[in-house]
Amino acid sequence: MSKAINELEVKGKAAREASRRLAYIPADVKNTALNNISDDLKSKKDEILSSNKMDCDAAKGSGMGDAMLDRLLLTHDRLDGMALDVMSVAALADPVGEIFDMRTLPNGLVAGRKRVPLGVLGVIYESRPNVTVDISALCIKSGNAVILRGGREAIHSNTALTGLVSKAAERAGMPAGMIQFVENTDRSLVEHMLKMNQVIDLLIPRGGAGLIKYVRENATMPVVAGGIGVCHTYVDLAANLKNAAAIAYNAKVQRPTVCNALDTLLVHADIAETFLPMAAAELARAGVEMHCDGRAMDILKSNSSLKLVDAVEEDWGKEYLALIAAIKVVDSLNEALDHIARYGSGHSEAIITEDYTAATRFLNEVDAACVYVNASTRFTDGAQFGLGAEVGISTQKMHARGPLGVKELTTYKWIIYGNGQVRP
Repeated sequence: MSKAINELEVKGKAAREASRRLAYIPADVKNTALNNISDDLKSKKDEILSSNKMDCDAAKGSGMGDAMLDRLLLTHDRLDGMALDVMSVAALADPVGEIFDMRTLPNGLVAGRKRVPLGVLGVIYESRPNVTVDISALCIKSGNAVILRGGREAIHSNTALTGLVSKAAERAGMPAGMIQFVENTDRSLVEHMLKMNQVIDLLIPRGGAGLIKYVRENATMPVVAGGIGVCHTYVDLAANLKNAAAIAYNAKVQRPTVCNALDTLLVHADIAETFLPMAAAELARAGVEMHCDGRAMDILKSNSSLKLVDAVEEDWGKEYLALIAAIKVVDSLNEALDHIARYGSGHSEAIITEDYTAATRFLNEVDAACVYVNASTRFTDGAQFGLGAEVGISTQKMHARGPLGVKELTTYKWIIYGNGQVRP
């Protein structure tokens, strides 16, 4: 066994030992740890940003694209936001120890369920150093130990952040070893981590489609994965067009490099002549390049100020992560539903309509983690949903779906009280 793999095994053993105590640690200790982390994020900004600058400079030198650079970058405002999210997690009710579904059986046994932590999480992720803090905070609140393996591109940022989080948690009385960080960026450690099913109870990959596919196919423990976010907004015949234009703009432009940003705009043919020029003018303000099907192109091509491209098959079902959107005119709600079923990734889908029947059909028939009526898909976010933060966004159906917060990082055990019962 190589030295690096041996070190990973040691970290895994320490995390497993810490998880035993975490299962019953008091809520006030957890909250003190989170308060410490929030305070340290604000008081140690210069140290964190200095480490992040090393990563960003190296990434730029290697030719990293703008979308990934944006995910890597930390700023004063982003650190303030991270600190605020940590406090939001602290404000949540502690799910651990909740007893529910208690009932008395005919034989006199009293049976029910008690919420408990999962144990040890393994998280493999790329680029975004804020993930280090989000996951650590949620694991503290939910009583889980965690082994973090970030990407090479964020090694300095993640090293600084995990050091800060670990020290802040231990000052509060959390067990040493609950937050483990894999400093070695050798790919072989990922391969070994996927085989540590005796230590890791749940593995969560966060990153590109290639990473997620590799983890799903090779992990020996349960995996919760999100995959790519191909997000559609369908503007129905009965839409409020002013609202629709504003929602489409927000969904595409507010932060185009994230998984819940709009990728494809579907527009009902009966309102396309009126709506598309409105929406395109809004999108053009941010420099959005529009990949249009034939009917959309016919409507918009007279406006020379727009960035228009003829759509090809590859534009449908594509996650752009940039100021690019595909636009398609459809003849009906049925056609929109069929298009989403074929090209969607099960992440976030929206309908803009004032027709209750159309909205209800969309909610009922679209198979996605998050389905919206008259709102931007950009709200698919743990903090926005009141979860404080998130470990990731699951597009799977087991064991959790959508943003994964504190409660999604727990399971339950059955507890049974008797007074001498034996089975006949």
